[in-house]
Amino acid sequence: MSKEDQATNYSSYLLLEKILNAQEPRSQDNPDGAEHDELLFIIIHQVFELWFKQLLHELDFVCKQLHTGDLGRTLHVLKRVRNIIKVMVSQVDVIETMTPQDFSAFRSRLDSASGLQSVQFREIEFALGYKRESVLSRYSPDSKEFASLKTRLKNPSLWDAFLNFVAGRGYSVPKEMLATVSQSEIVASDPIVKILEEIYHTDPKLTQLCESLIDLDEGIQEWRYRHVKMVQRTIGMKQGTGGSEGANYLMASLDKPIFPDLWQVRMSL
Repeated sequence: MSKEDQATNYSSYLLLEKILNAQEPRSQDNPDGAEHDELLFIIIHQVFELWFKQLLHELDFVCKQLHTGDLGRTLHVLKRVRNIIKVMVSQVDVIETMTPQDFSAFRSRLDSASGLQSVQFREIEFALGYKRESVLSRYSPDSKEFASLKTRLKNPSLWDAFLNFVAGRGYSVPKEMLATVSQSEIVASDPIVKILEEIYHTDPKLTQLCESLIDLDEGIQEWRYRHVKMVQRTIGMKQGTGGSEGANYLMASLDKPIFPDLWQVRMSL
């Protein structure tokens, strides 16, 4: 092979051959060929998973920046995270062009596959601080997915990093909240709400960080809402794929803010 053949080009750098051949509609064995919309269904979910991967990459970086005290870089990357979520929400418009009849034509081919099995989205929740050990029960204990989630469960979250950053700026965060890594979802705390009140009244730079976090939280809630409406639009209130509860399960997550303290403080400002 010549040096010219070995040179990196657009296709080889992006591994396009691998990516563009990663779509295998299960309905392609139909006598009349694959169902038209199955390719769209596969691609849009693959795109979501790629964005999930990028979000995890950025959230881990934000935690590192908070640890080093770099507020400027933290705010910059949080803005990127929010914009990625906006793109994801807008992409739901594409899958909503698929009618219930279009989806039902290949739905049975999904077997036990369900969006609830997206380990990367659960990792995002854990990385933010919305942790539930019960989620691990959906995965085999000897699987890579279980190991990844277990690691996220034990590791500090973005909220943990935020509290340590705030403490480093001289605020009296309770020591027990800094010494342990929570392995459950965040519950609003009166001491933290009082600290947030002080920040909003006296510290414009940290207020900006708080607002960036609530932007992120709102973005996740928007994503959940659009996801729920997309499922309702496609299958109504039927049971979801893989035996999941479908829209009923998703609706239960709508009123679950990631950072409840940041919402609670608005009651007293």
